[in-house]
Amino acid sequence: MALDKDNIWQPTATYREHAQVTALARRLGVADFDALYDLSLSDPDAYWREVVDFCGVRWSRDYTQYCDLSRGAPFPSWFVGGELNWVDMILDNAEAADRVAIVAEREDGTARSVTYRELAAEVRAFAAGLLASGLKRGDRIGLLMENGIEASVSLLAVSYIGAIVVPLFSGFGLDAITARLSPCGARALIATSGFQRRGRFLSTRDTIAAVRRDFPALETVILKRSPEDPDAGDDWPGTLDWYGLLKPAGHAPPSARMAPNDPFMVIFTSGTTGKPKGAVHVHGGFPIKIAHDAAIHFDVAPGDVFCWPADMGWIAGSLILGSALLRGATLVCYDGAPNYPDYGRMARLIERYRVTHFGSAPTLIRGLSTNEAESTSADLSSLKILITAGESIAPEHFVWFERHFGRGECPLINYTGGTEVSGGLLSSVVVKPIVPAGFNVRSPGVACDVVDPAGKPLTGAIGELAIRAPFVGMTASFWHDDARYLDTYWHTVPGLWIHGDLAMRTEAGHYFLLGRSDDTIKVAGKRVGPAEVEEILVEIDGVVEAAVIGADDAVKGQALVAFLTCEGAAEDIRTIAAKRIQERLGRPFAPRAVFVVSQLPKTRSSKIMRRVIRSIYSGAPAGDLTSLVNPEAIAEIEHIVRQA
Repeated sequence: MALDKDNIWQPTATYREHAQVTALARRLGVADFDALYDLSLSDPDAYWREVVDFCGVRWSRDYTQYCDLSRGAPFPSWFVGGELNWVDMILDNAEAADRVAIVAEREDGTARSVTYRELAAEVRAFAAGLLASGLKRGDRIGLLMENGIEASVSLLAVSYIGAIVVPLFSGFGLDAITARLSPCGARALIATSGFQRRGRFLSTRDTIAAVRRDFPALETVILKRSPEDPDAGDDWPGTLDWYGLLKPAGHAPPSARMAPNDPFMVIFTSGTTGKPKGAVHVHGGFPIKIAHDAAIHFDVAPGDVFCWPADMGWIAGSLILGSALLRGATLVCYDGAPNYPDYGRMARLIERYRVTHFGSAPTLIRGLSTNEAESTSADLSSLKILITAGESIAPEHFVWFERHFGRGECPLINYTGGTEVSGGLLSSVVVKPIVPAGFNVRSPGVACDVVDPAGKPLTGAIGELAIRAPFVGMTASFWHDDARYLDTYWHTVPGLWIHGDLAMRTEAGHYFLLGRSDDTIKVAGKRVGPAEVEEILVEIDGVVEAAVIGADDAVKGQALVAFLTCEGAAEDIRTIAAKRIQERLGRPFAPRAVFVVSQLPKTRSSKIMRRVIRSIYSGAPAGDLTSLVNPEAIAEIEHIVRQA
């Protein structure tokens, strides 16, 4: 057994000898991972030169300089002088041409697969259709599709023509979609007409129609019609059919030649204030970081079978696609509820396709652990690596996943990064011991640290997760908003990227995440800012102010809880508010509770103290209250929460 008596995973000789990170270390002439990490910071030119070769990055023109910092640390230029299109790494992989690239299983059990050769043909066919429809290099194109072959083809084809994809969560409502398409001036939307969830067809047609109404600048909708759609064929004027858009692959020109710092994706993430922020990712950043992390942290090799059910609208969607396809592995997609018709669905998926690498958010792991007999009812012997990411995981769930899914033999790689940083900041590697719920390394090339408010390193104490230098994969900025980007990451401690996570480093060199240091909320791994929800609430007649917090939830990790002050509001304002959030942001964000209070706790500068409200709701100490101008608000909130 690889798990010892303390539930610490110990690397076996087989894992050490055959790991991808071991192969890279040998190529660089270093003895172990620690030396590899040190080299990645002391000589990044040599490190990344070897990485791009090791990962098969295909340059149409080689770069002359690894990084140019002439615009300052927040605005690096990567692989200067180079030219590439990142999708070439997937489409031109001759060694993998006849290997299955993607298997897509739907909730009803139907499945389709394509080889790398067939995938390349479909991407080129769809790219030719995009160009024929008038879309071009630099256009922003929304992607609102369920996980599967068509969504993967769409994302790759948008990059192929040099356009910029804007991923959208399939559960988003009208406000959430327009808040992402409008700021970046999207010209087109590639969408599905609906999808299956728990045996029911959920149509997206009303949402898409509302987006077209409220965002008239959206010129084109390309619709993939679901076979279950009762309204198939009843489309809006000017709507293009996804399948009808396909042209002969030979009609596609070669993939667009892009500079490494040309954007290929704008993906929006929520912060504590204001509208969602559009993180910009570039051809020479995100894909190279993901190919690197898939090898170094996930230990993905050509021929492996990678499955990590996730929505294409979050950073995990493109990360998972890249982790498999950029490494020449087979990607297993699943579109449906992961516990439908029961909690054995994922295990049967693993058995059916002989999955070697399986990833899961902690939310799903919690559900699997409470339904152990079902969730482990199939043959899991093909598994070699487990992965978890998206939110913090409790040690007991971490150990359960290793012992029951991984048979006590597979390492569980804990991985944390974020929408703005592409891949991992902290993670684990299979050549070092892994403690429950911990991270055993900092990702090579990323100068991670845990710091106090002055930026000084901390060990054995809780601090801010920080990065001391620019790193491959970091966002190029927020879309047309450098000031907000700088204010979000670079101004808290001058010279450091402050990520917004609380972390701790132990004397033994292990790392642990301890939640967000700001008010950002994660509902089942989906990040939402309180301001985004509060804006919806204050639009309701009679609502004067709103404060939204995240509360611990056994299933979702966190759930939304709203506090309102009202004047002349309807008697059923709580029901109205809950319904409005669900309609505007999507069903996953329906709040657990809505409370009406006479006042919200505020500072002298009128800032609502969500931290205090969150502490009261959770029963934790309220902390420092000296800045409150109305401490009497606390007693009322405590009383209302106790009565709930």
